[in-house]
Amino acid sequence: EEEDFGYRLFPDRNKKPQSFLVRSLFTFHSKCQLMLRLTLETNPYARLLLEALKQSGCTVFNDRHFSCENCDGCVSGGFDAATSQIVLCQNNIRQQSHMNRVVTHELIHAFDHCRAHVDWFKNVKHLACSEIRAANLSGDCTLMNEIARFKFGLKGHHQTCVRDRAIRSILAVRKVSKETAEKAVDEVFDACFNDLEPFGRIPHSKADAKRAYRDFQNRDRYYANL
Repeated sequence: EEEDFGYRLFPDRNKKPQSFLVRSLFTFHSKCQLMLRLTLETNPYARLLLEALKQSGCTVFNDRHFSCENCDGCVSGGFDAATSQIVLCQNNIRQQSHMNRVVTHELIHAFDHCRAHVDWFKNVKHLACSEIRAANLSGDCTLMNEIARFKFGLKGHHQTCVRDRAIRSILAVRKVSKETAEKAVDEVFDACFNDLEPFGRIPHSKADAKRAYRDFQNRDRYYANL
């Protein structure tokens, strides 16, 4: 059986790149580029991750590491480990808040790719760990986002959301059974859920993300008595 690494969800990956002029004529592409730029310049989640990637030796360049493309209707973005490129689904991302979450989610994958020897294609546990971290730290499972999905819960709801979204992400990009995905997530959940780098906390809101960004900037600073 042919291996499936999720590329079917991103059909533009296999097409010859269009010229900038041709791409600029499409409203989706232009809007995607504008929203991306706003996210990278103003969103505290994204700004922290960009700084963390830079400090880890993996500086991110807009034109090189992001690509606005048409995708399958069920996905909003993806991290292509083979090219170290983040794909943003221009036909599915319509709001700035959505762009912020997608960019943050995929930058967490990029950060994991930079700092660790992640075997994205052969080791489902590695993939599960990064999906857990992305769901936990990107704001995917904030209370407001869950209410918007008509999902309500009390004790342990955040962990349940993270687990469910990690499993769903694995099933979207790998041809494995639900049982295999669930087993991989459960086996690494505690360690990966508690790995809060580079935020140092679970940022439940933009205010949390701003505090985390300030803390990150001050990590290596110290003050001496003069």
